[in-house]
This record gives sequence, C-alpha cells and structure tokens, in this order.
Amino acid sequence: MTETATASVTTDNAPRYAKQLASHLGRRSEIKEVGADTVIVLTVGECRLHSTPEALELTATAASAGDLQTVTGVVGSHLERFGQRNELAVTWVF
Repeated sequence: MTETATASVTTDNAPRYAKQLASHLGRRSEIKEVGADTVIVLTVGECRLHSTPEALELTATAASAGDLQTVTGVVGSHLERFGQRNELAVTWVF
C-alpha cells in the first residue's frame, strides 16, 4: 500500500521555489519532469511539485509511513529554509 501526504504552500513564487528545491535535492536524487510538474525521487519515496499562481502544491508518496515521514521531512525542511525570508510554512496532511 502506498502512503501519501499533501501540502499547499502559499506563495506567488512557486516556480522559483520548485526550481530551487529540485536543483538542490537533485544533487543526490533523481529529478523527473512530468508534464508541467517536477518529481523529486528520493531513495525512500518521491514528491511531486506543482506550481500554481497562488501556491506550490506538494504530493509526497512512499511505501511506508516511516518512509513518508522521511520524504516529507526532507522536502518540507528544505523548502522552509529556502523560503525563510518570506515565512513559508509547509503543513503536511497525511
């Protein structure tokens, strides 16, 4: 069974944050472009990034709840650090 979590991060700079996140995490992970979305493939799961004019939509998936916690922790903490100046907050819904 696949575990899933989602988050909607309000920002008018979603494409910039998606690119920065993919560039940074792409040093150790695979990055795939799927249509207009970017997918970050970690060893324990993946996170799809979808930019809208109002938000960066995140969908994390993994095989187990523990792996999902790892994916959401890695992606969320990096995004919050990159958006610290703009007070970005990532709140995952499991």
